[in-house]
Amino acid sequence: MSNPAFQFDHIHIISENPHASAQWYVEMFGATIVRDTVARAAPQIFVELGGMTILIRGRRPGEVPAPARPIRAYSDFSSHNAWGTDHFGFLYNGDLTALCDDLRAKGVRFPVELKHGVGGSLLCYVAAPDGVSIELMQG
Repeated sequence: MSNPAFQFDHIHIISENPHASAQWYVEMFGATIVRDTVARAAPQIFVELGGMTILIRGRRPGEVPAPARPIRAYSDFSSHNAWGTDHFGFLYNGDLTALCDDLRAKGVRFPVELKHGVGGSLLCYVAAPDGVSIELMQG
């Protein structure tokens, strides 16, 4: 059994343009900006989506963030081909095909198009701002 003393809290993204990134989550997924603050001289925006917090912050003085590697397709999988977080995922309890059509109409890129995964469920990967990849799976 997993350790019950732990509960997931947030994903933390460093963004070149944190306000625009936060707005992207609002416009594309219907997220809510719950707090817009400044911490250590950088904007820090708390975005809520599906009960999860996505903390998006700007560059702090002295930081020189390296660009993220784009996700790329391999023969039967996709990867950023770098150590660390590859992507995060959401179950979508609705018509994933219709959601993807809507996102595509808004200009969202899909580095991995809608397909059937190993277990047969529908999934795709969305290119979010800041080199972030999000897997969407039909719940």
